[in-house]
Amino acid sequence: MNAPAKPSFSIVICSINALKFTQVSDCFEGLLADFPHEIIGIHDARSLAEGYNRGLKRARGDIVIFSHDDILILDPDFARKISQRLQEFDILGFAGTPRVIAESWFSAGAPWLSGAIAHAYDKKLNLNVWNTAPWPVVDGIEGIDGLCIMARREVAEEIGFDAATFDGFHLYDLDFSFSAWRAGKKLGVCCDIPVIHASAGRYDKQHAHYGRLFIEKHKNALPVDAPKVDKITGAAAEFSDYRALIAGWQEDIFRRVQISTERKKSALPLPLDPPPE
Repeated sequence: MNAPAKPSFSIVICSINALKFTQVSDCFEGLLADFPHEIIGIHDARSLAEGYNRGLKRARGDIVIFSHDDILILDPDFARKISQRLQEFDILGFAGTPRVIAESWFSAGAPWLSGAIAHAYDKKLNLNVWNTAPWPVVDGIEGIDGLCIMARREVAEEIGFDAATFDGFHLYDLDFSFSAWRAGKKLGVCCDIPVIHASAGRYDKQHAHYGRLFIEKHKNALPVDAPKVDKITGAAAEFSDYRALIAGWQEDIFRRVQISTERKKSALPLPLDPPPE
């Protein structure tokens, strides 16, 4: 009996930085070495939505990954996990929420946040953990953070990115994922795949502008007068290097952290920008 064919991957990366593009491409080449794959670089995107749509038109893989150029995934079993999980889910991410109420994926605050992401600042790795139960994938997700979005190609093609409304570099991700949820797609957040992101995002005037457009577009699906938070909160830990980070990226440790955080009834703020040098 022949073994089932492995799914193919298309990685779409918008980047104007040759070094970052090379580094993230090399990361995915290693992760996908045993799977058929292609890496599609978009180096002149007018917006992330426009660039991702252009890359999606070129994609031939069964699975399409829309990735920032400043991430590092540290799980050698990444390809197998994603390929298996996308048999059940339509779209996966590394952080998200089961309750979209406003223009940021984290606006509902705790306990409506899920996932785990490490952020790199200078010589430090800051790991932020939100509700990771049920492990290893949280289901019932409505919105996903855009550092890395993994989708079945036919779903990505059906939903698409709204480049007409989101013609900059904000809110393309929440709009894409929330639109998919509104269309009946199944979204999930992977908690067991160590990932480092070199940015925590910028929530500036541009973000506020596209936030207003997001709310106007989805106003009929958003709760009225729901209280929201303006900063990401969650349990945080600092690591000196990636080996220590991987060693600490464990279900039982995350559960203990979650219990401790709930007992304290407080959370550590995640800085929105790297600390000054």
